[in-house]
Amino acid sequence: MYGMVNRGIEELVVKEQGLAAWEDVKRSSGVEVDIFISNDSYPDKLTYLLVGAASERLGISLQEFLRRFGIHWVMTTAKDNYEDLLCLGGASLLEFLVNLPKLHERISVFLPHLDPPTFSCSDVTDHSLRLHYYSHRLGLTHFVEGLILGLGLYFQTPVEVSIAAEKAAGADHDEFLIGW
Repeated sequence: MYGMVNRGIEELVVKEQGLAAWEDVKRSSGVEVDIFISNDSYPDKLTYLLVGAASERLGISLQEFLRRFGIHWVMTTAKDNYEDLLCLGGASLLEFLVNLPKLHERISVFLPHLDPPTFSCSDVTDHSLRLHYYSHRLGLTHFVEGLILGLGLYFQTPVEVSIAAEKAAGADHDEFLIGW
């Protein structure tokens, strides 16, 4: 994954518990990188180690950490550093979610080693849709759930998300039922 993801994890840990907590996360995860370069690629394993150590340090489940990280990613990392991309996605939660499949196409122009997930939407109405998430990476379902919740905050649209199918439980891909 790109360094911007690991930097986002660092920002969340520091925001919630301070710099000493982040140093503890790096130490307990065995990650010896001092500074993550946003546009450099790092092994997925490194990111998973940081997530595991961060959830332990914060005293929350892995799923809750990923959910919080998804919200943080939208409301802090993306909003502060990549808001132009957020704006390209649409002016409302519905527009953004429907346009989500195109977002990674745009990003891959700037990040040539990007190995993005794929999204598609079905059952689209004015107040709900089914979001399909395809990825070779396992364990990120709750991160995507947090991203959706963060997008609801970003677009000032109260949103409800439920997980309809999980790849980790044997489904072909993850599916989210989203309503607003």
